[in-house]
Amino acid sequence: MPMAVGVIETLGFPAVLAAADAMVKAGRVTLVYFGQAESARLLVAIRGAVSEVKVAMEAGIQAGEKAYGGEVVTHYIVPNPPENIVAVLPIEYTKASEPFR
Repeated sequence: MPMAVGVIETLGFPAVLAAADAMVKAGRVTLVYFGQAESARLLVAIRGAVSEVKVAMEAGIQAGEKAYGGEVVTHYIVPNPPENIVAVLPIEYTKASEPFR
């Protein structure tokens, strides 16, 4: 099954929280990273099957935009990321995320 990584960057915490919540509820995906990009911009990354990540990303983008004062700055999906990218960037499944796969 082809795997993908999806990332949403938002302006403000309420938008990233709403996006993350909507993504894990909309598709069979695992939240693998959450962090601050710069200033008040936050990002959240998910992993899963390509088809599930696409559905989850659509739901996350809509939820992030609907959050009070929310703004989705950017978003993208990387289908079939190479192993060297997975090993270097913080998008690998961890012991903390493993129970939610």
